[in-house]
Amino acid sequence: MKTVLCIESTCDETAAAVIREDLTVLSSVVASQGKLHERFQGVVPEIAARAHLERILPVIDSAVQQAGIDLKQLDAVAVANTPGLSGSLLVGLIAAKGLCFCLDRPLIAINHLHAHVYACQISSATPVYPCVGMVVSGGHTHLYHYANAVTAEYLGGTIDDAAGEAFDKVASMLQLPYPGGPSISKVAAHGNPKAYSFPRSFVHEDRLDFSFSGLKTAVRYAITGPGKQDPTQVSLSGQQVADLAASFQQAIVDCLVVKAMQAIDRRKMRVLCVGGGVAANRLFRDQLAVACNHRQIELHFAPVEYCTDNAVMGAIAL
Repeated sequence: MKTVLCIESTCDETAAAVIREDLTVLSSVVASQGKLHERFQGVVPEIAARAHLERILPVIDSAVQQAGIDLKQLDAVAVANTPGLSGSLLVGLIAAKGLCFCLDRPLIAINHLHAHVYACQISSATPVYPCVGMVVSGGHTHLYHYANAVTAEYLGGTIDDAAGEAFDKVASMLQLPYPGGPSISKVAAHGNPKAYSFPRSFVHEDRLDFSFSGLKTAVRYAITGPGKQDPTQVSLSGQQVADLAASFQQAIVDCLVVKAMQAIDRRKMRVLCVGGGVAANRLFRDQLAVACNHRQIELHFAPVEYCTDNAVMGAIAL
């Protein structure tokens, strides 16, 4: 049975995994850079690339050691080569090429976005393709039609901010910790999602696109009022923060659910696969499940541990 090492370094997670062709995960190692970027409330490309340089070889070594194999037992090396931060991608690609050269093994390129959808297969005993695939993360919010695992047609996506990026920016306004998704979700559990009426762009239009920039601005004005520039200088009560977080989160989820259902209807598909960091959001998972149950759509989420960037999702694509 073939064994593959997969490397992931597209953004701010240095990851490596060893997986067999029957989808048995022998190891998965992720070195997060969250603390490095926390004070900037977002990923700084140069810092990310330098951190990958420091961590890539120890992470690969840990993955191989945990898998209990020797490098010579690998049949191939896979690496995410697009899309991503150029400096970060380069580190992973050079490491993968170096291994392939030394071991005389084939190099397999993986599309990072499609890998988020591939991750849905690991929790499914049956093939998930053909399907509509949805990638919702810090850098991407896109819809695809997959005729099979390697044939994807772009259906639509965000025209400005990604959903995860909007979570990070709004969390910063509310003075909540980075990354914003988990912070907002935790606080929103104590808030009223109807306390503020925030916009839901394109939900009444047929286009399969998203826009979260206006929503982000609406939250800023709800905090500061018109004309004031720095929401972090406004003193909010705990309940106000909770209500703002809950209302914002509900607006994001409403947009995602509506567009996913529109894509399903347009392509007349019966299977929906969802991956990416935002796919770990409990409200999103619950409300999308309700919508799919109502339409008798087979729904597959990537396992929570494989929603954020990791190397396992890339290896599964093989």
